[in-house]
Amino acid sequence: MLSFGVTVLPDPPYTRLIELVQLAEQQGFEYAWTYDSHVLWQESFPVMALVADRTSKIKLGHMVTNPGTREPTVLSSAYATLHDISDGRMIMGIGRGDSARRYIGQQPVKVAEFERALEMIKPFMNGKEVQWNDKDLQLKWVRPELPPIEMHVAGYGPKALAVAGRQGDGVIIQLADPDIIQWIMATARKAAEEAGRDPAALKCIVSAPSHISGDLADAREQVRWFPAMVSNHVKDLIDRYGTDGSVVPQALTDYVQARKFYDYNEHSRVGASHGEFVTDEICDRFCVLGTAEQSMAKLRELESIGVDQFNIYLMTHGQEETLKAYGGDIIPQFSSVAA
Repeated sequence: MLSFGVTVLPDPPYTRLIELVQLAEQQGFEYAWTYDSHVLWQESFPVMALVADRTSKIKLGHMVTNPGTREPTVLSSAYATLHDISDGRMIMGIGRGDSARRYIGQQPVKVAEFERALEMIKPFMNGKEVQWNDKDLQLKWVRPELPPIEMHVAGYGPKALAVAGRQGDGVIIQLADPDIIQWIMATARKAAEEAGRDPAALKCIVSAPSHISGDLADAREQVRWFPAMVSNHVKDLIDRYGTDGSVVPQALTDYVQARKFYDYNEHSRVGASHGEFVTDEICDRFCVLGTAEQSMAKLRELESIGVDQFNIYLMTHGQEETLKAYGGDIIPQFSSVAA
């Protein structure tokens, strides 16, 4: 069954993030996420503590944090503390670090280092004893009665996806293109199986903007920034694997050929000039756009290929309207099926 989440930027005023998450909770969303890019936006961890204090049911996490700008023991302790404050509602999204790292002049964390960190973070934040830097460490104050914090791993390339398959509870995919989603999940599940894990247990979280409107032209303008953001990751893959489709599907690499530049100062902003190269077709493939009926058809398709959660990147105009359209017209259609 498809569940629903929303991602809100930690943009000032911080009260805005709290208001939007409270509204999402009222509208039946099960998850609320925020970015973790501490120079581009406000430092999200203290804001998340406030969100946890002012909500009661919705699960909370980062889409995504990373073990580079966040030293892994600090990150684990922060999540364990928020898990205590929220009474067991934290869920971690983690990647190698894109804007958070590049904006301060660092590269994404190397894949091997990334995997080493994840191997420690998952048990450590859940109160287990781990070995790190040749030391035995434990967060002895973790409340054992709380449910474990899940860890979902973001990636596009074969190596990062293999880490997701070996270490994660699920895979975070930043685009809503069914063909690419199926390739990504197959890649991660193969690694899970090779590691002796149950590949079917790996969850699939799809994150993309959604704009519910009869004006498709306007909806596309609202989201052109998003495939441009995805192109940052794809460009790294092209540099490594080329564009012949032998490793990474051409459905993912072809559209990036027209890209000219990327400005992190406009990261995740409507109207970002670096989104000019993105075609209407790519907007439609990567996002969930159109009327409630059109959006529902796309969401049903995602559900049919095994997507567990659709998470709306709420960096578009009419944020309240989007949440209410989902709460009123879309989420009930999916929950009533289960009932």
